[in-house]
Amino acid sequence: MSPYTVLFFLFALAFTAFASPVSPVNPEGAALVEKRSRTGRGTWFNVGLGACGKTNKDSDKIIAISSNIYANGAHCDEKVKIKNTANGKTATAIVRDECPSCGSNDIDMSPSLFEELGDLDTGVLKVSWDFTD
Repeated sequence: MSPYTVLFFLFALAFTAFASPVSPVNPEGAALVEKRSRTGRGTWFNVGLGACGKTNKDSDKIIAISSNIYANGAHCDEKVKIKNTANGKTATAIVRDECPSCGSNDIDMSPSLFEELGDLDTGVLKVSWDFTD
């Protein structure tokens, strides 16, 4: 085998290793949730002391996210943009709680936040949402 063949092989091997995808990780070691729009059910709840350790009022614009996205509080205090897919209304909120009964992409909203998107009497909205910067 010629030295050029060996050199070419080593170059190709190194290039392949550097081109391999790597999952992003935050400084605490938890995998980051990719930024993408999610669609699910939006409901409302009377707030209080949330899983993030902060007490809120019903007038605060907060949400609770599903347990699998909550990831032991990795998204506490992150901003979220929410859209009611039926009427196009949008609102911004902060993650302050976990919703164990929510489906993967469902959110539970404070009453004041829910009212920005629809009527409390409706109870459930179809929403799309994503984390913002």
